[in-house]
Amino acid sequence: MDVLQTPIEYLKGVGPNRANLLKQELNLHTFQDLLHLFPHRYIDRSTFYKIKDLPLNASEVQIKGQIIKVDLIRQKRGKRMVATFTDGDNQMELVWFRGYQWIIEGLKLNVDYVIFGRLNWYGNRPNMPHPEMEMLESFDKGFSKALQSVYPSTEKLLAKGISQRVIIKMMGELLSSIQIPFAETLPEYIRNPYQLIDKNTALMNIHFPKDQNTLTAALNRLKYEELFFIQLQLLMKNLQRKQKIKGFIFKKVGDHFNTFFNKNLPFELTEAQKRVIREIRKDIGNGQQMNRLLQGDVGSGKTVVALMVMLIAADNGFQSCLMAPTEILAKQHFASLKSMMGDSTIHIGLLTGSSKKAERAQLAEQLESGDLNILIGTHAVIEDKVQFKNLGLAVVDEQHRFGVAQRAKLWRKNSIPPHVLVMTATPIPRTLAMSVYGDLDISVIDELPPGRKKVKTIHRYDSNRLKVFKFIADEIQKGRQVYIVYPLIKESEKMDYKDLMDGYESVSRAFPPPRYQISIVHGQMPAKDKDYEMERFLKKQTQIMVATTVIEVGVNVPNASVMLIESAERFGLSQLHQLRGRVGRGNDQSYCILMSSHKLSSEANTRLETMTATNDGFKIAEVDLKLRGPGDLMGTQQSGVLQLKIADIIKDNQWLKTARSDAQMVLRKDPQLVNKENTMLRQTLAKMKAYKNIWNYIS
Repeated sequence: MDVLQTPIEYLKGVGPNRANLLKQELNLHTFQDLLHLFPHRYIDRSTFYKIKDLPLNASEVQIKGQIIKVDLIRQKRGKRMVATFTDGDNQMELVWFRGYQWIIEGLKLNVDYVIFGRLNWYGNRPNMPHPEMEMLESFDKGFSKALQSVYPSTEKLLAKGISQRVIIKMMGELLSSIQIPFAETLPEYIRNPYQLIDKNTALMNIHFPKDQNTLTAALNRLKYEELFFIQLQLLMKNLQRKQKIKGFIFKKVGDHFNTFFNKNLPFELTEAQKRVIREIRKDIGNGQQMNRLLQGDVGSGKTVVALMVMLIAADNGFQSCLMAPTEILAKQHFASLKSMMGDSTIHIGLLTGSSKKAERAQLAEQLESGDLNILIGTHAVIEDKVQFKNLGLAVVDEQHRFGVAQRAKLWRKNSIPPHVLVMTATPIPRTLAMSVYGDLDISVIDELPPGRKKVKTIHRYDSNRLKVFKFIADEIQKGRQVYIVYPLIKESEKMDYKDLMDGYESVSRAFPPPRYQISIVHGQMPAKDKDYEMERFLKKQTQIMVATTVIEVGVNVPNASVMLIESAERFGLSQLHQLRGRVGRGNDQSYCILMSSHKLSSEANTRLETMTATNDGFKIAEVDLKLRGPGDLMGTQQSGVLQLKIADIIKDNQWLKTARSDAQMVLRKDPQLVNKENTMLRQTLAKMKAYKNIWNYIS
C-alpha cells in the first residue's frame, strides 16, 4: 500500500481522538492530506526580545525566560489561567482563557522556555494570551530557527490543545517517518526552463524552509505543478470529448442565413462578431460536437450571433432552441428575434411556465413534425415532454443560472447531442475562464457596435439628492425614461421591501401624479403583475420605474436614458455593471448615477471608483476578481474547481498562463501521453484519478 494513504491516526502523537478532530476541522484523513496542509504564512523566529524592549503595539514577538508561578482565576464564566513569566530582569503575564487544562499538565516551573505570540497591552503592562511555548532545549534542536510555518487552524482545534506547535511537531514526525523520497511528477524538460527544484526538496522546504530563497523556490515549484496538472486535465477532457462525442455537420450556409445577412441585418457586424461567427462555423462543420462559451459585454451583440448560427442550423434541416433564465428575458428574446427576422419563413415559437395548455399542445405538434425551426423559452424547454424532431443547436443564455445537470438534459434530447453555445453577459476574466471553463472553447466579442454612445457614470452622495432629482426631471422633460433601483439583500427581505416602499414614497413626492407616472417592480410580486408593470414602462405609459434588482438581466427599453442606483455601496461590481447595461440602448446619451452615503468602506470605494473610471466589463471583472476571489465570482456551482491548495489564481496569474501554454504544448506533441518522456505525467494523472484529488498523487 502507498504509505501516504495511511490513516492519520497511525502517525505518532496523533491517535484516534486527535484524528477525529483533524478530520472534522481540517478534512485531514491520511498522511497525504497532512503533507498537503500547506502553511499560509511564515514567521521569522531568529529574533529574541527582552521584556523591557517590547514594541508598544500588538506585534508578534519571541522571548526566552522561565515561568515562576501559575494561578487559576475565577471569572464570570469558568476560569482563566495566568502564568508569571520572567526573562531574568523583568516580568509579564501569560494568559489562557480556554484549553489550559492541556497546558497545565505539562508546564514546568523554573525551566527555560521560548514563548511566542501576539502582545496585549493594558496601560503600560504587556501580557501575551495563548502563547506558543517550547522548552529552549527542544527549540534548539528543532527543524527551523529562521522561518516557522503558520498552518490553517480553527478555534475548536486550539481549544482542544492542538496548537500551531502541535501541528508543526506532527509535520516533523511525518517527514522523518516517511523514509522514501517523494516521487518526481514533472519531467526535466518541463522543469528546466524555469529552474524548478525537485519535488522532494520542494515538499521539505515548504514546511521547514532553510531560508527565504529556498522557500521561494519551493513555492514556485508547487504552484506551477498544481496549475499545470489542472490545465492538463481540463485540456485532455476537452480533447477526449471532441474525439468521443460526434456532432452534426452543418455543411452549408443557405438561403435563410444569406437572406437575413443581406436584407434584415439591423446593423453592420463588428470585426469581433465576424471573428466569433467564423470560430463557430469551424466548430459546427468538423463533425465534432461544439461546446463553446460566448462571452460578450452588455450590448455587444451576442443575440445576433446566436440567431445567425440558428439560421445555419435551419439551412441544414435542424431545429434550434434558446434557453433564457427568466420568463421576461425569454419573451424579450422572442420579440427581438421576431422583429429582426421580419417576414422570413423561419418559424419561431415561445414556451414558458405560463404558456397555456392549448399553446403547449400546438408547439409540441410543430416541434415533432419539424415545422418549428427555433424554440425560445425558460427551463420549460428541457422538460422531458418537450420532444424535438431533430435538435441540432442549443443556445444557453446566462450560463451561471443553468446547472450542469440541466445542460445534460438537453443532450439527451437526441442520440447525437446538439451543438451547445453558452452565452454570458457577465464578462469573466481570461484567467478565471481558463481555469473554470478550460473544457469549453471560448469566444469573446470585445467591441461594441458602432454608434453606441458610452454611458456616463457619476457618483453622487445622498446630500446631492435634490440636484439629482432636478436632473432626472430635465431628462423626463426631453421625453426620456428613468430606472431607480434599490438593493436587495436576501437575509432581510422585509428591510428591502421597506427600503423600496420608502423610496417609492419619496420618489412619488418628488415626481407627483398626474404629471408623472411611476411603475414599481419587486421580487415578491406575482409574475403577471411584474409583466404588466414592465409592459407599461415599455409602452412609455410610465416615466419612472422603481425596482429592486429583478431588472438586472435583459430588460430592453431603448428610451430609458437614466439608471439611478440607490445605496450603490451595497451592490457588487458585476451587479452594478449589469444594471448600467439597462441604459444606453437607444441613440440618446445615457447616464448611470451611483448614489451612496458618505460612510464607505475602502472596498466599496474601489467599486464605485472602478465604475466611474471604465465601461469595459472585462476590466471590471478583473477588479471584481481581485476584490472577491474566484469562488464568489463563479457562484457555488463552479467554484469547487478552484479550491486550490497553494496557488492563487489572481496573484499567480503569470504561472497559470505559463502552465496552460506548457500543457497545450505537451498535448500537441503527445495527445495520449504515450511517449517515454511523459511517463511521469501519465502515472501522476492515473494517481490523481485514483485518489480523486488534485494533490493526491505522490507516492
